Amino acid sequence: MAARLSPLTPADTPVESLLSRRGLRVRVSWLLWSVGILALAVSLLGGQGQPSGTSRTPRTAAALAPSLPAVPKSGKHLPRAKPTRLLIPKISVDAPFTALAIGRTGHLEAPPADDVNLVGWHAAGASPGEAGTSIIAGHVDTATAPAVFADLGELERGDHFAVKRADGRTASFVIDSVETFEKDHFPNRRVYADTAQAEVRLITCAGDYDHDVKDYTDNLVVFAHLI
Repeated sequence: MAARLSPLTPADTPVESLLSRRGLRVRVSWLLWSVGILALAVSLLGGQGQPSGTSRTPRTAAALAPSLPAVPKSGKHLPRAKPTRLLIPKISVDAPFTALAIGRTGHLEAPPADDVNLVGWHAAGASPGEAGTSIIAGHVDTATAPAVFADLGELERGDHFAVKRADGRTASFVIDSVETFEKDHFPNRRVYADTAQAEVRLITCAGDYDHDVKDYTDNLVVFAHLI
């Protein structure tokens, strides 16, 4: 299946510096998803415009910037633990996790395109429930079918979701906002920057599918915090 997931495509601040809270140093030329999480499908109903077995590459900020100073941690948070399952009852999501890394090109790798019910997390960053900003990305569709985050846009402020963790705990989150950003004007700092509290960003592609560049025009971001 062709992945249609466009990872985060930042434009104002180098993403690698914002995601380097654990000493991550990568050269960003473009970054995170084109998992259109960050390479996504032509539409939820079909796969036009991209042959099976290929995936899109994300666009992001270029340039290397010094790491931001550490943010003092505060508020409710859990110790670090690997996430095992994402549960979003409102949109019937019950999906396992796979770890994602920043590749040699400076892009955050996308989840495998052959599994429509799979989400990925930036394993070098904060884990869900840990103090800081945890990034969770998923495909909106593939060339042949809707994928795990196909209905992410139906979520609203006040909705809840949970992340099961390898330590046996379940981290519960409430949604603060659901917003769509043009990829050419993506607010890197707001989405990726470290936070004092335990927060999560759920990210996928949105907007229209541009057949010329084989990518969606926007990214959908769900902002949430631990409760």
